[in-house]
Amino acid sequence: MTTGLLLRAFQHVDSQFPSGGFAFSQGLEAASQLQDLLGPFDPETSVTVQINNRWAGADRVALVRAYRCGGDLSTLAEVDAEVEASTCNDLLRAGSRRNGIGLLTSHARIGRPEASRYREMIRSSLAFGHLTVVQGLIWRSLGIDESTAILMSGYQAATSLTTAAIRLGLVGAIEAQVVLERSLDRVAALADDPVATGQPLQSFIPLSEIAVAMHGTSGQRLFSN
Repeated sequence: MTTGLLLRAFQHVDSQFPSGGFAFSQGLEAASQLQDLLGPFDPETSVTVQINNRWAGADRVALVRAYRCGGDLSTLAEVDAEVEASTCNDLLRAGSRRNGIGLLTSHARIGRPEASRYREMIRSSLAFGHLTVVQGLIWRSLGIDESTAILMSGYQAATSLTTAAIRLGLVGAIEAQVVLERSLDRVAALADDPVATGQPLQSFIPLSEIAVAMHGTSGQRLFSN
């Protein structure tokens, strides 16, 4: 990868890039507030479970399959539909779509034609716009290689979780960096696992899904999920 592309990768995983992801905790808020029903909550364990049981087998695989579509939007929409079908919880599914559409909208406004075309497909109900699918589409169009795109996805997954934990007051800024460092080590260990053509998406985060479902009926929340 050239220096220019490496810097571009940094730009697109920076928290200042407008993608809307700040509004979602992926179940951290719900699980931390339902300990009396679901058992003790540990932020680092929760992040590790998300990386191992959601990112590695579902988000990472969807990203790679979307990346390999090579800009074929019809095939991309098929991967998108698979993400929709495999995400059981309504709030997590809606959060993934909102994040993806937010990212897509930012790139459409920047002037990327593939973002505008795929956004029109979503508006026409021909696609859903899940985050990992949009990442695969956009990052490939930027010239970022597949391996780097996987690491970008894992980095964003880990940082979004630790940032949510800070905002919820579950960890301090220094402790969050310790958790993040260990989480990124796990991302690095999982990133090179091969992804086969048409590999199914696999996720197993039952406690998070239960917590989000229960929390969805409660009152005030800082995060949407």
